[in-house]
Amino acid sequence: MPQVASKAQTSAQDQRPGTTKTLLKGIDGAGTVRRTVLPGGLRVVTETLPTVRSAAFGIWVGVGSRDETPVLNGATHYLEHLLFKGTRKRSALDISSALDAVGGEMNAFTAKEYTCYYARVLDRDLPLAVDVVSDMLTSSLIRQEDIDTERDVVLEEIAMTEDDPSDVVHDLFARTLYGDSPLGRPVLGTVDTINALTRDQVHGFYKRRYKPEHLVVAAAGNVDHAKVVRQVQRCFEQAGALGREDVGPAVPRNGSRALKTAGKVEILDRSTEQAHLVLGMPALARTDDRRWALGVLNSALGGGMSSRLFQEVREKRGLAYSVYSYTSSYADSGLFGIYAGCQPKRVEEVLKICREELEKVATGGITEEELKRAIGQMSGSTVLGMEDTGSLMSRVGKAELAYGTHLSVDELLGKIASVTLDDVRAVAADVLGGLRPSLAVIGPVAGKRASRLAEAMA
Repeated sequence: MPQVASKAQTSAQDQRPGTTKTLLKGIDGAGTVRRTVLPGGLRVVTETLPTVRSAAFGIWVGVGSRDETPVLNGATHYLEHLLFKGTRKRSALDISSALDAVGGEMNAFTAKEYTCYYARVLDRDLPLAVDVVSDMLTSSLIRQEDIDTERDVVLEEIAMTEDDPSDVVHDLFARTLYGDSPLGRPVLGTVDTINALTRDQVHGFYKRRYKPEHLVVAAAGNVDHAKVVRQVQRCFEQAGALGREDVGPAVPRNGSRALKTAGKVEILDRSTEQAHLVLGMPALARTDDRRWALGVLNSALGGGMSSRLFQEVREKRGLAYSVYSYTSSYADSGLFGIYAGCQPKRVEEVLKICREELEKVATGGITEEELKRAIGQMSGSTVLGMEDTGSLMSRVGKAELAYGTHLSVDELLGKIASVTLDDVRAVAADVLGGLRPSLAVIGPVAGKRASRLAEAMA
């Protein structure tokens, strides 16, 4: 959808409560993004698409697992579960049946720096979605019996994750880079921390963190911005969650930079069919201007079937079914990683190839052909990822919460298309050619094999 960015886009901190700003202008209103700031700092952001018959509604909370102390590790995700267990006016069954009755979808997820609760419904049922999700966020009871029941559910989720080494290896790699810091701990917490959490701890976390100034309400689809604002304001006022004109300080985002350790190795010996490895290093914070070049580099190195890693590891040698590179960016830090899953006897060979390809791009960058292909891939995936109302809601909600500004589709594509070979070479040298990569491995790799892996990284 064609959009034009409004001149001198104002941040929410500079916008007076009770006012509305147009952030992106669409053609005939389609694709228009608006923001209203309510008393207490609550932000309501919408993107209008009058040609669709659905609407997505979400509340983004600027709180994630990195905001937990070691004792509270897992509390944010635990709380996500508990908010579905009942409010002052709805039971857990009432919450789920309300959306089921209109064919809607409702869910939530917790990440390192934010939590999101969302629903997708027919446009005519948007008021219901607003009421249910807002009620959950503002009026959850968090009763002792719910704490006790849901504790077992969370422990089952941890057990399910532990049964998937291709997932656990990423947590292990985060610990390798960040150590025992907020970004190095698992989002789900551990069996010990979940078992130790009390109702007072979780409820206190809820009261401290789920405040208007930490929330962004986002809606996209066939929505009317003014109506959404009125509905949200009414729901929050009825719950007593609005009223203060001043906005409190933002949740601090610092103190979790990646450790300055080169060639660190973490090996978790397990009796699995495959060995799973992640090789990588510290990378860029999410607002770093070089992130576009790093994204293009990531696409060329391990972002698709034509990427170097896929071709070298899978197509030419058949050493792995799954191999790819990825980036994770946070407010003050980030990481770049390469994942591969292979037979244990091949893990040393796969590691060698991954290190060689990493060194090649770190010292020589990529080719003109790879640049064009990566820009095309990144551009296409960016646009295709905006083709439904749920994705659009996530886009405007995350943009407001994490960046404070909104880029039009054309601006996003322009940022990607403007990346040059020199840009890629520079970011490759800075990020991939700095510290020696670190390694995390899960699988049957104890004894001599583990020693050889450690020696290879020395």
